[in-house]
Amino acid sequence: MTMVGAFFDDLLDRTVVLGYSRLGLAVRQQLWRAPELPAGALVGRTVLVTGANSGIGKAIATELAMLGATVLMTVRDRARGEAARHHVLTVAPAADVAVEVCDVSHLAGVRSFAADLLSRHSRLDAVIHNAGVMPEQRTESAEGHELSLATHVLGPVLLTELLRPALTPAARVVLMSSGGMYTQAIPVDDIEYRRGHYRGATAYARSKRIQVALTPLLARRWPELMVAAMHPGWADTPGVAQSLPGFRRVTRPILRTSEQAADTAVWLTATNPPPESGRFWHDRRIRPTHYLPTAHDDDAQVRQVWQYCAAAIGV
Repeated sequence: MTMVGAFFDDLLDRTVVLGYSRLGLAVRQQLWRAPELPAGALVGRTVLVTGANSGIGKAIATELAMLGATVLMTVRDRARGEAARHHVLTVAPAADVAVEVCDVSHLAGVRSFAADLLSRHSRLDAVIHNAGVMPEQRTESAEGHELSLATHVLGPVLLTELLRPALTPAARVVLMSSGGMYTQAIPVDDIEYRRGHYRGATAYARSKRIQVALTPLLARRWPELMVAAMHPGWADTPGVAQSLPGFRRVTRPILRTSEQAADTAVWLTATNPPPESGRFWHDRRIRPTHYLPTAHDDDAQVRQVWQYCAAAIGV
């Protein structure tokens, strides 16, 4: 990207509305000047995608299948997973696509799932942690953790830890974050969101901030892997329609499609050489992790949150 292109790209990012919408993606695609991912880019590779039954997750699974990957569509509900698999196969009839069942918020279930998966798959080339929740009221997982934290942080970290024996050198680990994380600081003193009035959108953004804050630490912990957090922009997905109907009503004309929102996750998984590990991405480019002074964190805070999460998952 040229210096002028980078300037306009940064400007889009700071405007938020333009940068996160389909308009921003359209402009950036003109700036990339990069070749499309080659056909067959993922032939021979196996990729696990959580939350793959709808929205961005289903779009990611579809794109990966079209690139030749064996795709493990990991969902909570098998029937919905099979329906999503049928959709993928209508687009990529020759694809190797399987449905796996795991609730990533349930840590004991994650352990059982990982053990079973390792007994059947000796090689994994990427894990895309896309599963997401935004409960209206404070809800706890089976182990008593706030549900957004369990789904977006604890479960994904534990699952990756357990799958490391099968992950190939330079395998990709992608955490689906959110631009909403820019509004939140690390909740060091209230990681489980027990204080104050609970808001699902705030819990979601807090957990996504934790994802991004932990990404460099996880990259150091898993040096053999490429670890990335990314955000997809604003997308018109079933999750947004259900959890943020007012936002969707106002922004729907400029929201990205699920396929557009899936682009960077697919690119991080398929591009070669592997992108730099430990970074935060949006629209195929490394982005700042902070814009607001009130949301800045330091190494001590990140270590404190990591120590809590590590103890919670038992690593």
